[in-house]
Amino acid sequence: MTVQLKELREQQARIATNARAKFDEIKDDTPAERAAEIEREFDAMMADHDKIGVRMERLQKLEEAEKRANAGDPRRPKGDNGEARSDAEEETVEYKDVFTKAMRFGVADLSVEERGVLMHGRNRDKDVDVRAQATAPGAAGGYLIPEGFSGEIDKALAAWGPMLDENVARQYPTATGNPIPWPTSDDTAERGEQHTENGAVTDDGSGDVVLGQKTLNAYVYDSKVVKVSLELLQDSYFSMEGLLSELFGERLGRTGNEVLTVGDGTNKPHGVVTASSLGLTAAAVDAIAADELIDLQHSVDPAYRESPRCYWQFNDLTLAAIRKLKDGQNNYLWQMGDVKTGAPATLLGKPYKINQAMASIATGNRAVIFGDHSKYVVRRVGQMQMVALRERYMDNLQVGFIAFMRLDGELLDGRAVKHLALA
Repeated sequence: MTVQLKELREQQARIATNARAKFDEIKDDTPAERAAEIEREFDAMMADHDKIGVRMERLQKLEEAEKRANAGDPRRPKGDNGEARSDAEEETVEYKDVFTKAMRFGVADLSVEERGVLMHGRNRDKDVDVRAQATAPGAAGGYLIPEGFSGEIDKALAAWGPMLDENVARQYPTATGNPIPWPTSDDTAERGEQHTENGAVTDDGSGDVVLGQKTLNAYVYDSKVVKVSLELLQDSYFSMEGLLSELFGERLGRTGNEVLTVGDGTNKPHGVVTASSLGLTAAAVDAIAADELIDLQHSVDPAYRESPRCYWQFNDLTLAAIRKLKDGQNNYLWQMGDVKTGAPATLLGKPYKINQAMASIATGNRAVIFGDHSKYVVRRVGQMQMVALRERYMDNLQVGFIAFMRLDGELLDGRAVKHLALA
């Protein structure tokens, strides 16, 4: 650990100690105003504590990168002390390390033990998911990139749209991609009835449950192939695999969110906007009125509105228009959130999500949706995967990289989410 990192850790410890002492000043008889002041001071201390933590994390990454760059010959795996591993130690080399070495310097440069790890040790990685003969890339010069890189792709997905966020839509992971039939039912019109003592229970078929069924498939989406020269792979100071993981995550995130939002359900997911039912048609072709948002909200049954995953969705341009709307008392419908408490900004008391895949305010467009997003199921097969195609482009001294995902989506109850359409 460097002196700078040690000093930062000591600063964190001092702040934590002072924050504890400050928080303990609040007693049962402490006046409310003083308690609020102490809490503000405590929050400020913890914010400084978190900032130092972020700085430490970046410093650690920088030190690790510098250590790798200054470690000498990168072709031979190094031990924790920077010395070359012994033959016995090489047997414990992780697949991730061997993979990076193979990509930079070629399979021919690997030891016998490392080749064994590359060709057979992949099975130790939980993200390796071989389903059929056509998905075995190793035999054709392709290698599944280790779990760490795939994890980076997965993290980048949700940042590019709410439909891949597990806190918004219901995520349903599966290990295989076979079609999944999902039963549905609309029983909202039925009611129970009062029973008369010794009387016969109604048995005329009027109370039968009408069941339907929807099917979740596994459509494949890929990032397109990106070819990288061997010179760049070998000479780049930073990890090209890590950079591509981030970029592929963004590509797949945009694509996945788009099809889960506006997909028409024909050989692709049935997007939440497409599958939603009409809540209200606006009077204008290019504007939304405040009362129309209120009407849309109340077109959704109160039972769905009480769901913790009840959200508005619209794109950023629509949000800009909505933020200007006021009620009869000249109060804005949009309310700013509280950064300190983590409370989100709201519209008519409900949180919203920005979804750039949604249409803007224009003639006939479905510009706003509202409802219980837990009724929308996103079926995902395994993890996002990234593959390196080594031999395929070797005649040009290039390595190809590609990432892919398998998913589908369906709104199980069209009444749970409703849309506002422009005239």
